[in-house]
Amino acid sequence: MQTGEISVTLIEDHDLTRVGLRAALQRQAGIRVLGEAANASSGLQMLQEVRPDVAIVDIGLPDMDGIELTRKFREQQSGLEDGRKTKVLILTMHDSEESVLAAFAAGADSYCMKDISIDKLAEALHATHGGNSWIDPTIAGIVLRQMRQAVPDGMGIETKTVTISAVKPEVEQLLENSPLTERELEILELIVAGYSNAAIAEQLFITVGTVKTHVRNILNKLCADDRTQAAVLALRSGLIS
Repeated sequence: MQTGEISVTLIEDHDLTRVGLRAALQRQAGIRVLGEAANASSGLQMLQEVRPDVAIVDIGLPDMDGIELTRKFREQQSGLEDGRKTKVLILTMHDSEESVLAAFAAGADSYCMKDISIDKLAEALHATHGGNSWIDPTIAGIVLRQMRQAVPDGMGIETKTVTISAVKPEVEQLLENSPLTERELEILELIVAGYSNAAIAEQLFITVGTVKTHVRNILNKLCADDRTQAAVLALRSGLIS
């Protein structure tokens, strides 16, 4: 494997999906697929033998769901240093709160929906390999609600980042030079709460077009790539509590 490449394995029971993913990922620069499995049992064995950087795991496996597979795999890795552990990216059609939270509780690092584009999946793989959690925007609200729950001091609970690990000095400087307006802060709070543009428009009695303009301004001021990053940055910076 070339230096700098991310090694990936696929655990997916649907043959066409698995073959298609492998072919698409192999065309992505910096990614190499080392193996694939059609069920959890062979997938666990493969992970132990191949030890990829990132494992893409489907939840709906025939012999054991992907969440249970993730939990068992994390138990097998319990003696390893974090830097040597394989990252787990869940790829699924399930966007229920129960599935999302169970996956992260089991030790998953990232969570993507199956309708994600291959370019976005490659982006998610690079972020996950880099130690950040990549969370599909369609389910980000679920995770953000959990992040907002107060955790007592001294609990020793580790928190994951979502491609943003801290407030960058240049962002703080930008906010000083171009602070968010009262309306933008109001919309940012609704974004954090998981509201769509349409829901924000209905809540604030404004048009969807106006909401989009405000969202665009918010992203520019926060130097965020998307709504998920803006929401996480808002929470971590204290803009929204």
